[in-house]
Amino acid sequence: MSQNLTNNQILLKECIKQEFADSAGYKDVNSYFEHFAALQVLKNFNLSDEEIDNGNSGGGNDGGCDNLYIFLNDELITFDQIDGLNAIKGSHLDLFILQSKNTTSFGEDTLMKWKTVSDNLLNMSNKLSAFSNRYNDKVIESFEIFRSVMAKLVRSQVKVRFFYYYITIGIEIHENVKKQAEELKNIVKKYYPSSEVQVFFITADKLMNMYNVDSETRVNLELADQPISLSENEYISLVKLGTYFKFITDENLFLRKQFFESNVRDYQGSNSVNSSIAKTLQGADNEEFWWLNNGVTILSSDIKLITNKSLQIVNPEIVNGLQTSREIYNYFSDKNDKIDNDKRTILVRVIRPKSEESRDNIIFSTNNQTSIPKSSLRVTDTIHLQIEMYFKNRGLYYDRRKNYYKNQKKKPIDIISVSFLAQCLISIILRKPDFARARPSTLLTEEMTYKSLYQSNQDLEAYYKAAKVGRRVQNILKNNKNMTNTEINDILFYVIYAIVACILNKKELNFCDLKSLDITSITDKFIVEISEKIHNKYKELGGNSSIAKSKTFIENIDLLFNLK
Repeated sequence: MSQNLTNNQILLKECIKQEFADSAGYKDVNSYFEHFAALQVLKNFNLSDEEIDNGNSGGGNDGGCDNLYIFLNDELITFDQIDGLNAIKGSHLDLFILQSKNTTSFGEDTLMKWKTVSDNLLNMSNKLSAFSNRYNDKVIESFEIFRSVMAKLVRSQVKVRFFYYYITIGIEIHENVKKQAEELKNIVKKYYPSSEVQVFFITADKLMNMYNVDSETRVNLELADQPISLSENEYISLVKLGTYFKFITDENLFLRKQFFESNVRDYQGSNSVNSSIAKTLQGADNEEFWWLNNGVTILSSDIKLITNKSLQIVNPEIVNGLQTSREIYNYFSDKNDKIDNDKRTILVRVIRPKSEESRDNIIFSTNNQTSIPKSSLRVTDTIHLQIEMYFKNRGLYYDRRKNYYKNQKKKPIDIISVSFLAQCLISIILRKPDFARARPSTLLTEEMTYKSLYQSNQDLEAYYKAAKVGRRVQNILKNNKNMTNTEINDILFYVIYAIVACILNKKELNFCDLKSLDITSITDKFIVEISEKIHNKYKELGGNSSIAKSKTFIENIDLLFNLK
């Protein structure tokens, strides 16, 4: 007799079916469910669809790890960021491992796999290379990133946390499964005794609740006194430090990372400025906190004065004051008893910009008063606004403001991230697919690379064609059932380069060549043929990420297609 489904199970099945139909680049409903589940579980981290999918291990030999993500202080970490990492004492390093099954039950097998993979790969005395035949490249790479960050920050005494999420559309968890979870915790604790280890079972009810959380954020901010205001678009006020801490954290007192996405600076860790802020918070000075601090600037899509001492801020973006905010967060995270009793205040400006140009000017100006690398201000450059406008008129959405179009419910297939366009351009124009593959997070930090790709007078049609070809190739590869997700990620930018180079019959390409490209002549069959040849060569040479990241693989591609 078939099992009767609950309303939430029925609704989830229908929801996933409809979401899958509106998406592209997923082989079947079950593979899309992995994306859907990760999206809900990690919603508070405000990751893009690309970042979610980049954490997918795909295919077999994943050790029960469908998705893996490493966060340092709630910031997603990739391999190319490790050398530049720093962290203050008390920072937290998190490893998230997800297993998602589009089934109506929770089995012991997933927990048993987690126990084995954790015992094998969390033991730092074991060489990861010894398990390369047992686990796929993505799994090995993720644990390598985790180990490398641990080694890099060993003197920072980071707090290590492990989060295992088992997600299905089931309802009940058998006692044997729960016991397996306790055994898993003991295994992890064996290698990291002072760590925090949690195992979550996400049922249909929990998953539906996560899905129904509104992407629009409305947060009330209590003020210390009546604000100064010349119009309904601007408010200036003092806010108690404890109140501000509550404003920038969620119900679990985790930092609301999405509030800081528009801040062009990264948290700078233990530098002289932040040490001074921390010293002030610790009470080493007698002066009021706001006397010694420039405060924070918050942009909002809407502001409402609820009472004479309370604002409702819609979709807040903290565009200046990240360092101050993080130091306040660090201070109260270990002093929960002082949150409501601290009488000190911080100066807060809340602004509703009149236009996108006004918004960008505020971001640029408030972050350009002190020394800051030009690379951090990239997306405020005029060229990026022009690309966004040009794309929008042609059915693509350039995600200059991370997740802006995702929150507007635009289809993921039509959203082009800043990093993805950069990867396509670096592959095609600079002929460096290896660079695009190996350095997804630091592509535009090199001044010469940036200037060569984003000249102010560059023809926008070239950017559009790079994005259009890149997205189409990506979607066709992701639907190829003969390739794993890891293999697709490894060869994607080589295929994009080869498609354009073969159509134009030359390997040295420029923006004029790209502009002249007839994208209507690129058939699905042609993309499949090119990708299969590259995939075969990739497998012939070893079929791993080392091949894709090597500087010589591009030469193999040119020889393969007789490109000169």
